[in-house]
Amino acid sequence: MSQPTHPAFISYPKQATFGRNLPKNKIYEHSGANTRLKDLFVEQVEQIVWQYKLAPETINLPAKPGVPEIQVFAIQLKTPELDLDVLRCIDGAVQFPIVFELSFDGQTQVVAAYKRPNESDASRWVLSDYFATAWRPSNAQRVAMPLVLDLSGLYEQVLQRLISLPVRPQESLADLVARVEQMAAKQREIEKTASKLAREKQFNRKIEINTTLRKLKSELNALGR
Repeated sequence: MSQPTHPAFISYPKQATFGRNLPKNKIYEHSGANTRLKDLFVEQVEQIVWQYKLAPETINLPAKPGVPEIQVFAIQLKTPELDLDVLRCIDGAVQFPIVFELSFDGQTQVVAAYKRPNESDASRWVLSDYFATAWRPSNAQRVAMPLVLDLSGLYEQVLQRLISLPVRPQESLADLVARVEQMAAKQREIEKTASKLAREKQFNRKIEINTTLRKLKSELNALGR
């Protein structure tokens, strides 16, 4: 029986294949990696392949400000866990949005952060948190590339497929990512308040904290819809 796949496991067009090894020392040079980062690369990363270059000349979609091209990097891991600082380091070294496909032991996971030029300095990029699919068999069937008008639309589609929240009508990618980040902050607040409640001995204070906790939970709920 074929494995059900995930919409983020995309079959990219053959003409976009780049298929070049990316030496780790090139990344170190362009990102100013420190010793700790170099050690992480050595311990956790087997090989980095620049798998696809999604650009106007390879897939015939026009570029847009902030998304001149999209790169797909396949990373073969030595360990099942990858420190996200490794991905941040690669993202810092490459001046384009990147979609990572991590592989380990016959399983693959798609990971990406929302990457956009800094509004006050276009030569620097701003990264959101990383979003990821679950691990799936590397040989699972892939879906066709989404039909879009430009590279910005493609980038939006790819990232939305990594985020488990339903997209609201007319919600931009930037707004969706901001909502995910608000939810993470709200979740941290809930955990802090819950542990405060557990420690509190006074009945009146318990009631107050409990009211706050209920309010935070309902705000989290609203953000998730």
